[in-house]
Amino acid sequence: MDMLFEIGSTIKKNKLRTFLTGFSVAWGIFMLVILLGAGRGLRNGISSMFIDDATNMIWVRSDITGIPFKGMKAGRRIQMTNEDYTHLRASYPEIKEMTGRFIMWGTQVVYGTEFGSYTVRSVHPGHQVLENTNITQGRYINETDLKESRKVAVIGRLVSQDLFKEENPMGKYIKVNGISFKVVGVFRDEGSENEERVVYLPIHTAQKVFNGGNNIRQLSLNVPSMDLEEIMAFREVLKRDFAQRHQFSPDDPRAIFTGTPRQELEKIYGVLGAIEIFIWIIGIGTIIAGIVGVSNIMMIVVKERTREIGIRKALGATPYNIVSQIISEAVIITGFSGYIGLLLGVFLLESIGSNIESEMFRKPEVDISIALATTVVLVVAGGLAGLVPASKAARVRPIEALKEE
Repeated sequence: MDMLFEIGSTIKKNKLRTFLTGFSVAWGIFMLVILLGAGRGLRNGISSMFIDDATNMIWVRSDITGIPFKGMKAGRRIQMTNEDYTHLRASYPEIKEMTGRFIMWGTQVVYGTEFGSYTVRSVHPGHQVLENTNITQGRYINETDLKESRKVAVIGRLVSQDLFKEENPMGKYIKVNGISFKVVGVFRDEGSENEERVVYLPIHTAQKVFNGGNNIRQLSLNVPSMDLEEIMAFREVLKRDFAQRHQFSPDDPRAIFTGTPRQELEKIYGVLGAIEIFIWIIGIGTIIAGIVGVSNIMMIVVKERTREIGIRKALGATPYNIVSQIISEAVIITGFSGYIGLLLGVFLLESIGSNIESEMFRKPEVDISIALATTVVLVVAGGLAGLVPASKAARVRPIEALKEE
């Protein structure tokens, strides 16, 4: 208790010096918390962009050939069809869910006097699983819709709000490019709001009424049992299969494009990991600068109190008493200042950051374990900051100290 009283008395005598020293530590912790929170917000935003896709999904898109093959010139368009969907379904049992896509962008959708321009995706039932689509009313497209070429539609939440306002859309008819479709379901999407401005139709129906023939613009499939390495190998298998079916070179870089959200996500996470390391380097560097400031101030304190320390040692104070007081003072200044910086950083993230919502940045936050670890580091750093000055104080000889002016 006497030690704490003495430390408090010392701090009061040098308020400005103590404040400036503590501010440098608090600022370092504050900036570290803000930067780490921003990094987490960026990670959350990126993750949200992939949350509406199955982790092990593979997509396949066709384009034009880039190299000649068996007498056929480069520049030949490769067109996927319903037969490709049927072939993959029958040939690869590891594929659990699968869908083709026949997409129309900027399509006019009308209900009564309300209308809007939306993306229309014509798909198979497996698309619901591949896109993690959550049905809130009614149902999704099913196999019977495909077999009977039913004119039914599943609309996004925002499409429902735009066209139907407060009216229940279930069972009502909308017109897609002038063709009537019955609304059988409404869905929400965990991804961006743009995903809720989409209308889903049965692919066979759309191919017939919108002159799509049997063409498919994209195939998507899910292989949940595979890890990333196996997925990459399976993509090559698919490409060679398509090369044989559509007569193009397996080494053609343009005829078929395949990709997986998992690969893209891991690449992005690698970049984000590097950014977080950079943030830690900056934050820790700032904290170290503050700790060095604390150490320098404690050196000045020891210098100013040399005579006092000599008297105390002459009266029987042990080196431990001297060292513990100096280190305790450094720990209190460092720990208290750092804790204030930590609280301010967390408060700012909670009060302002929680209101920031965008496709690339969401809910910046700091992991509680990191906050606790930072607090422990502060205490240790405070001890280290006072160690050198304390060691110098412990070596003060009473006779020499009493001669100090």
